[in-house]
Amino acid sequence: MNYIHYYQEVNRIDSIYRLANQPQLAVKEYRKLFKKYEPKNQERIQEFETYILLSDQYNEDFGGKETLKKLVTMKYYLGDRLKQYEGLFQKYGLQDEEVKQLIKETKQKQNQKLVDSFRVVLERDQEGRPHDRITVNKNKEINAKFLLWYFDNYGFPTREKIGEFPMPTLLSHLSESVDNSILREKVLDYVKSGDCEPFVYALMIDGLNLNLKRSTIYRYTEWGALDSTTIDKNRKNIGLPSLKHQAVIDKDFFKRLNRD
Repeated sequence: MNYIHYYQEVNRIDSIYRLANQPQLAVKEYRKLFKKYEPKNQERIQEFETYILLSDQYNEDFGGKETLKKLVTMKYYLGDRLKQYEGLFQKYGLQDEEVKQLIKETKQKQNQKLVDSFRVVLERDQEGRPHDRITVNKNKEINAKFLLWYFDNYGFPTREKIGEFPMPTLLSHLSESVDNSILREKVLDYVKSGDCEPFVYALMIDGLNLNLKRSTIYRYTEWGALDSTTIDKNRKNIGLPSLKHQAVIDKDFFKRLNRD
């Protein structure tokens, strides 16, 4: 099952809610989509959470307590900040102790040795930046080999597997090397499988293009950029919303972030 189609559908439904202001129609469309695909909850568009909140607002059935438990496992990394949903949890019978237990169980599934290994990867990624290029390039090679090994043995390192980690930054740094085409191909495969958000892949490719002084293909820049129509087509092909739609999503995301 190719999740790029899922992401394209999420963008279509989000535009129904966010741009066309038809939230109840969006709820119905999300419900159909989530019957076909296991839902994701991308960092900024937050489709699964949006579906739950809108369903509650308009008295639509979203699955109640069991669906909220799934949301908790998706957002376990928030820890105490999950209290912002306390009223919603109580309304559908999800008790505080159950939330804490779900968080604990999700963390217990993580391989602590691998979590520690990624901390070492992060430290190595920052070593020597920005001036010691010899050290930086050596460490990028070591980190790329580790990541490819991890891919082969454990799949994509999601939050559920390794906790909070700046994966987009790491992958962007590693992709600066033209030699890491295998890494980029594997990340695209993980976009298709639903394990990696499309924006991470876009960040990798555009990071490489900027490093090589080429035009970016997924975002607009002032120098040597493609026209917005071409960029929007490229974005759609990997499951990203249009530039204008993304701008609205980003604005809402940061507004909510500041409020929370």
